[in-house]
Amino acid sequence: MQTPISFRRMLSVCVLLLSIPAAVFAQEPDLKFRDLFNGKDLSGWIDVNTSPETWSVKDGLLVCTGLPIGVMRSDRQYENFILDIEWRHMEPGGNSGVFLWSDANPGAHRLPMGMEVQMLELDWVNQHKNKDGSLPPIAYVHGELFGAGGMTASPENPRGTRSKSVENRCKGHGEWNHYVVVAVDGNVKLSVNGKFVNGIRDASCRKGYLCLESEGREIHFRKIRIMELPGGMADATNTAPTLKEAVN
Repeated sequence: MQTPISFRRMLSVCVLLLSIPAAVFAQEPDLKFRDLFNGKDLSGWIDVNTSPETWSVKDGLLVCTGLPIGVMRSDRQYENFILDIEWRHMEPGGNSGVFLWSDANPGAHRLPMGMEVQMLELDWVNQHKNKDGSLPPIAYVHGELFGAGGMTASPENPRGTRSKSVENRCKGHGEWNHYVVVAVDGNVKLSVNGKFVNGIRDASCRKGYLCLESEGREIHFRKIRIMELPGGMADATNTAPTLKEAVN
């Protein structure tokens, strides 16, 4: 397991990377992480368009079979936050991700609008060659950031409209990966296994649901926690519609 990032260090990094005034944190002494997965059941999560068999809890792990393709969402929306999440693929070429600021409303490809934080297993590039036979960039597999389902954003490390990681730090199937996602006012910074390697800015939606993605193969999560930060620039024009029931 990765060595935990200290609370003080986490805040220092966030202040530096996103230019959050230090005075804000001085006024918020109760900032702390809260578990989004309790290790026992699926409390706090709502299936959107998968199945009762897709998501389960086994031996304290959140297990996703990968089928059918779709998502489950958080039971409430989030604006500014730090998301701390650990995951591992169980098969070569596995595909998944977490959506930020999502509307949790599936589109034609059964996935919603949102900022996707990519979680691909290392062998994915070998299994999905380009039409000319070349391989996609390895940075694609770990932590590529992009607006999905109609969300727009400005990549810091462009690969078209997507932002790719500048260093390959992802581990292969069966091994745990640790993401720290800092999301503030439409801007996202991503740490992969202990180092910040990617960022994207000016997302068109700045408040919405978190969604975990089921996309073909088994993936496990063992820690999902969030630190909510003070509200910022979200308003009615860039907030996802509020949902009360699961989407069918």
